[in-house]
Amino acid sequence: MGKGKKIILSGQDLERSLTRMALQIMERNRNEENLALIGIHTGGVFLADRLQKLIMSLEERELPLGRLDISLYRDDWSLASQNPIVKKTEISFSVEGCTLILIDDVLYTGRTIRAALDAIMDLGRPRSIQLAVLVNRGCGRELPIQPNYFGVDILESPNEHIDVLLKEKAGRDEVVLEAQGLHA
Repeated sequence: MGKGKKIILSGQDLERSLTRMALQIMERNRNEENLALIGIHTGGVFLADRLQKLIMSLEERELPLGRLDISLYRDDWSLASQNPIVKKTEISFSVEGCTLILIDDVLYTGRTIRAALDAIMDLGRPRSIQLAVLVNRGCGRELPIQPNYFGVDILESPNEHIDVLLKEKAGRDEVVLEAQGLHA
């Protein structure tokens, strides 16, 4: 681990957090018949896949799973790039009347979740939307959005960055807190 880096969640910690979140989701929605998971590209999709498998394993219940791209719903896409990389939204079920669990890797400013809510509302009117994130960053929130479920709550300073590494993309599971502006 380089200078200025700290492991917040190891692979084992990450799995434990996801298992706890899966159990909490099912406990809160025990009697909910019309329940579905939607992962936000990219990290949220990987986590949603894992939560779906955990819920199937723990509760023997297969929940519908969707994947949501929010690229064109972001209010800052033109600042980040003139040509956003658009991924595919894949939701094969109706969101009308559903209780949706929206899943992402990190909740920071709230702008990604706001964009996701806009995208979902274009597809229909769910009964309710709950939010599950692996990392809830306590500093920097710009919108009044809070998670219903989270793996870890981190109060970091503005000069720190969270890296969520998932085996599906990075080859390993790990959440790392990294100080910005430090030269090694």
